[in-house]
Amino acid sequence: MSTTKSSPYLRFLNLIDALDRMNPGKQLDYIEENLLDKIVTCAHTKESVLVGDLISLADLGSQATLHGRLKNLSAMGYIKMASNTDGRKKEVVPTKLAIKRYEEISKCLEKALRSA
Repeated sequence: MSTTKSSPYLRFLNLIDALDRMNPGKQLDYIEENLLDKIVTCAHTKESVLVGDLISLADLGSQATLHGRLKNLSAMGYIKMASNTDGRKKEVVPTKLAIKRYEEISKCLEKALRSA
């Protein structure tokens, strides 16, 4: 690997790290990032995602762990939970703050690629 020129991916990681340091109170752990990725992806494709769908993602953790992480995401302002047509189920939707986060990440990616 050449030490004179870093890869676009490494530049991207450095930009993301700088972005996280600018918002120290809003840092997400691995599980929260994965949950938010799933929620935002579903919203982008106009697919509804329920709390039950998310807490059944066993590869990310136990149901209790995932439920706690969803509460954290809600407390940080990244998601909100709304009743769907079946009042017993809660649909999870990203907030404007979550969308802004992904816009910032996209800008980091574009910047890393431009400086390639």
